[in-house]
Amino acid sequence: MFISDSPEGTTAAGAACARGSNKGDVIALTGDLGAGKTQFVKGFVAELRSNDQVTSPTFTLIHEYSGGRLPVYHFDFYRLESADEVARLGFDEYLFGDGVCIIEWADRFPELLPVGTRWISLEVQTESARAIRGLEHA
Repeated sequence: MFISDSPEGTTAAGAACARGSNKGDVIALTGDLGAGKTQFVKGFVAELRSNDQVTSPTFTLIHEYSGGRLPVYHFDFYRLESADEVARLGFDEYLFGDGVCIIEWADRFPELLPVGTRWISLEVQTESARAIRGLEHA
C-alpha cells in the first residue's frame, strides 16, 4: 500500500504504474467519488509522454489519449447501467487495440475485464491523503 498525501503524490503513483506498461494492458481503478482516480490517470498518461489533457470521462464515457509511447483508452463505468451499454461503446475493440485501457469504476462490471487485469484501489484516508493499493505488482 502507498499513501499519497497530495494530488501530486497521486499523480506520481499513476506515473509509477505506467512505467513498463505494454500494449494490451488493462488497469482497473476502484474507489469512491473524490478518491483520486482521474488524478491517477493524469500521471499515467503523462508518464507515457502524451501531451493530451486528461479529464474525467464521466459524461463522455471514454477519452482517448494519443501522442505518447502508447495510446491510452480511459473509460468511466460510473453512469453505465448494464454490460450491454459497455459493449455498445466498442469496449472489446479497445481491449484488443494498440494501447492500454484504464477504467474508472471498473468494479461495476468486473466480469467484462480480461484475466490479467491489474486492479488498483484508491481510498480516501483524510481530506488530502489517499491509500493506493495494487501498485506493488508493477
